[in-house]
Amino acid sequence: MATKPPQDEIEAEEASVMPPLDVGRLGDLLGFHLRMAHVAIYRDFAETMEELGLTQKQLAVMELVAGNPGASQIDLANTLGTDRATMMALVNRLAARDFIERHPSAADRRRQELHLTKAGQAMLTRARKLIDTHERRFIDLFSSDEMEALLAALKRIYKGH
Repeated sequence: MATKPPQDEIEAEEASVMPPLDVGRLGDLLGFHLRMAHVAIYRDFAETMEELGLTQKQLAVMELVAGNPGASQIDLANTLGTDRATMMALVNRLAARDFIERHPSAADRRRQELHLTKAGQAMLTRARKLIDTHERRFIDLFSSDEMEALLAALKRIYKGH
């Protein structure tokens, strides 16, 4: 009895036979191009960070805690535009890997302050080296003026200016 090929092989085979789809009106939509750019960057990031087992969100949390020792989960959730439950799950996963620890605030015992552990600092150092390589693959597509303009344009979208 023949075994079925894995789904990726089927999709790869179909993609090689099928001409690309006409994106029609999508080609004129900013959101479509932002999404496609996000997918390209996300896939490259996931491949780059696979050996460390870190997601974009986990790394963002670690970077924020490194830059803001003592910040709370609520502070992080507000900065990243995510809900408290999602942030709690992210922090729990990082704490389970001994990358982040919680300490009660001296000013308000209800508030939990977040800090990177030594293992978290070491992991962040390793991750930053990989991220620099990942970022370079995309930054090198633009001149420095183009990159500055692109970042300014993107910030206008999410900062509402």
